[in-house]
Parts: sequence; C-alpha cells; structure tokens
Amino acid sequence: MSTSEKHTLIVGGGVIGAFCAWYLTKAGRKVTIVDRQQFGSGCSHGNCGYVSPSHVLPLPRPGQLLIGMKGMLERNGALKIRPGLNLSLWGWLLKFAGRCNHKDMMQAGAARNAILESSRTLYQQVIEAENLNVEWKTDGLLFVFKDKKHFEHFGESDSLVSKHFGVSADPIDGAQLAEMEPALKPGMAGAWHYKNDAHLRPDRLMSELHNRLLAAGVEIIPNQQVTGFIQHSGKVTGVRTVGGDITADEFVVATGPLTPMLNKELGCRIPIQPGKGYSITMPRPKICPKFPMLLEEAHVGITPFDSGYRIGSTMELAGYNTELSPERLKYLRDGATQYLHEPTAEPVQEEWYGWRPMTWDGLPYIDRTPKFENVWVAAGHNMLGLSMGTATGKLISELMTSQRPHIDPKPFRIGR
Repeated sequence: MSTSEKHTLIVGGGVIGAFCAWYLTKAGRKVTIVDRQQFGSGCSHGNCGYVSPSHVLPLPRPGQLLIGMKGMLERNGALKIRPGLNLSLWGWLLKFAGRCNHKDMMQAGAARNAILESSRTLYQQVIEAENLNVEWKTDGLLFVFKDKKHFEHFGESDSLVSKHFGVSADPIDGAQLAEMEPALKPGMAGAWHYKNDAHLRPDRLMSELHNRLLAAGVEIIPNQQVTGFIQHSGKVTGVRTVGGDITADEFVVATGPLTPMLNKELGCRIPIQPGKGYSITMPRPKICPKFPMLLEEAHVGITPFDSGYRIGSTMELAGYNTELSPERLKYLRDGATQYLHEPTAEPVQEEWYGWRPMTWDGLPYIDRTPKFENVWVAAGHNMLGLSMGTATGKLISELMTSQRPHIDPKPFRIGR
C-alpha cells in the first residue's frame, strides 16, 4: 500500500489533532478524526489565542521551586498546587523539580524556540493562503509591569533569550506605554513588546479548520470516546469506541491532558498532568486594549478580539477537577482590575475552564510509540498547544510519511 493510500485515524479533535489532519491530508492521506466531545472543545476553545514565539523558556526554571511551594500554601494565587494523595502528580512534581536549573531550561528553550518559530511562520502561510477568517492580528504581545524592579528584572530574561535564541522585545517605559496603550491605568512601570507574537480567536480557528477539513474529505466523528486499541500481529488495526470499532492503517493520539489514560494501551508512559486554566469571554469594553497583553505581576492574560474580549490564565495542578471555581474567576477579574481602566464588560458570554497538558520538562511528545510501529503521539504542549499547533501537525506528517523533518524531532521523543 502506498503512503498516499493509507488511512490515518487521529484520536483527538483539538488544535493539535486538527493540524495533524491538515498536513496529513495535504500529504495525500485519507484522514478520520474521532473525539470524545465536540471538535474544537477543550483548551482549543477557551484559551487566550496567543501565537507566541516569545514563550521560549519553559515553566521549569531556576527559582520556580519556591514559587511552586508557595502555590501549595496560598489559597488563591495564580499558581495553585493540590497534590493530595495523587501519587502520579507527586512523581511529576519531583521530575519537574529536577528540571528547575539553568542547563535544562536552556536545553528545553532551544527545542521550544524551533517549534514556536516554525509555527509562527506556518500560521502566517496557512491563514494567508487559505484566507482563514480567524481574526488574525500581528501586533505583538505586551508584557506589562506595575513594579519598576520587576520591569527591569525582566530585562535579564529578555537579554538571555535574545542572545541565545534571537527572540527579543522592545522595552517601553511608563510614559511611552500610557500613550501606546490608553486602556492601561496611569502609573505602570512599563512593558516589553514582543513584536513577532500574534494572536487569533481560537474558536474561530477551530470552526474554520472544521469546515476546511470536511471540504478536504476528512471524516470527523464527535462524541465517541476511544476506550482501547484493536491489535493484530504487533500492530494496531483499529480503536474501540462507545459507538463501535473504527479501523485504520496508522494512528495519531492527540488527546492532550487525557493522554495518560491511554498509557496502558500505548505501551509507554506519557507523563502529562492536567494544568487547569480559566477564561472569561465578553464583549469589548468601551476602553478596550489595542494590544493583547500579559499582566505580569497578576499573571493574567488579556486578549482583544475583533468580535469580543477575553481574560484568561491561572494554573491549577489538582488532577482532573471539573469544578468551575468562582474563586478562580474572581482572581482573573481582580487581576485585570489592577491594570485596566475597564477590565470587564457585560454581558459575560462564557465562563470557562480547560485542562492544559503539562509535561515536567516543558516539551511536548511528538513521536512514534515504542510498542507499535503504526501509532504516534502528539500531546503534552503545556500552555502552548495553539502556539505550536501548525509545526506539530507538519512534523507529524513528515515523520509518518518519511519526509525529512523541518525541525529536529529528537527533543520531543517518548522516553526522553
């Protein structure tokens, strides 16, 4: 059977699964997507929409251990860690702690830089070539500071990533910032402007991808949870779902934070923990920010869309908790209030939470499983699934069709 005749089944209809389907279809594969919920739900729906080459450095870095310890003690900080009796989370936290050093941070940064820069370029190409209506903006991203010491200290991080990865920002002092972004309250210390960052509206992206994939002949099967693999002669020949079996020649598992639930079937350990984030979507305030921004001391993200406005962030490591916490939503509102003249608007259109697929080293898994030669994993993109989506899809397609990878896949291997 030739490569172009093979049928690929993708488990997971988020942004990663969607772009895997996109590039595999371009390579001539017949593609089916199956998802436990609706296509484009989960973190692909309610995130802040950043495409962020600026996010080079991973979460595990020097000094993060102290922040993590505070996250276990504070009731409602930006980071909240509640491991309880969750042994897998305790093990993950120990691995994470071991990576909080300069050497590992820079190693992960190099891999993140490659995939983030590739994704940024590919987004521009795909959106322009396909004329996708996703509210795409290339105004960059502001990292906003209230405190002068914090603003100046961030310059060290900017110098580091500029020197080693070629990713740099323009410093904006308080007076310049007030003129550049009138939505901010007076008295800000300043901001760092990463001009190469971009943003889009995630739900619009997923809607556009859904329609384009269907038009390209991709079959999309929603509301069918995969419960296991069908095996024959050392290969997977199909998956079992609540609605029946689905057969294919090759498989991509792009199930984000739920990937560990398939570890037994995969025959390997994918150490992902769900990192719960929140967002609130509403109409644009009358004094609406011109730029998307991260309010650094509050750890809150702000995204102005053409058709709306979103506040998002927080990180909660507490297992697969399904509560929509009013306390965490209040944290977002309170954080935005510290910086913006009009932090919110009415009526609220959606209050949302999603589980981010967090890995202990800050890198995703993009690799063939060691047990099955025809099963691949594309998961664990931390808080950057949207940012890394295009490059991940292209890399999976290249690996599965024996093309030369456009970025080095070694940092994303299983069992690293």
